[in-house]
Amino acid sequence: MDSLEKRHRLRALAVATSGPSDGHPLSHVSAAALHELPMLHPDLSLVHVTTGRASGGSIRAHRHLHAAPLDIDEVVEVDDMRVTSIERTAVDVATMGSFDQALVVFDAALRMSADRTVMADLLAGRRRQSARNARRALPFADAASESVGESWSRAQMIDAGLPTPTLQREFTVDGQKYRCDFGWEELLVGEFDGLHKYGRLRGADESATDVVIREKLREDRLRAEGITVVRWTWSTLEERRLVPLLRPWLKKFGLLAA
Repeated sequence: MDSLEKRHRLRALAVATSGPSDGHPLSHVSAAALHELPMLHPDLSLVHVTTGRASGGSIRAHRHLHAAPLDIDEVVEVDDMRVTSIERTAVDVATMGSFDQALVVFDAALRMSADRTVMADLLAGRRRQSARNARRALPFADAASESVGESWSRAQMIDAGLPTPTLQREFTVDGQKYRCDFGWEELLVGEFDGLHKYGRLRGADESATDVVIREKLREDRLRAEGITVVRWTWSTLEERRLVPLLRPWLKKFGLLAA
């Protein structure tokens, strides 16, 4: 959870324990912050709550009150606060955003053991137009995606019609296994280099430099086996440069029509 989401979590807790919330559960991005459900570029300007009623919604001050039905199993407790369930929260967030944002939150929800069927059933009851991006994203959602950056990368690939990679693809070189973010057959590997990765891969006695060196050696071994490694960063995704980066390699290896 980044600093903005942490601050929003504190604001949401303040609203939930004060008069303006009227005991309604936190929902949408506010529930996501309580669940620590990763999101892509969420709008955290308002604290969101849902009434459980079909009418009476409003936006005032720093609170968005959503008028929408809530089943009893769609409300849970997190840190003694009433919030919408992981499945309901993911669907609410997904229906408010783009395809990229929807895929990110669905991947994250599945990673946190959300039920895909429950999310599909919730989407079936939503208005067709507002749920269009979410309905398109859910079938592509994959719990194997380990971060917002990896999910956003895949969303851009899907949008461009690129061949779908295997996630967390394992290669064995000289008896040693190497796990990569994305793999296309035995030919091409894609690696998203986010800051989280180096923290996750860092051993107890390793510096950040040690991790970078180890990653470079791993990449050299893969290349020695004839596997091409393509890397990108957050700025590649922000500037929408991922597809132009991957397309020539996919064409070169016959994985995409020329």
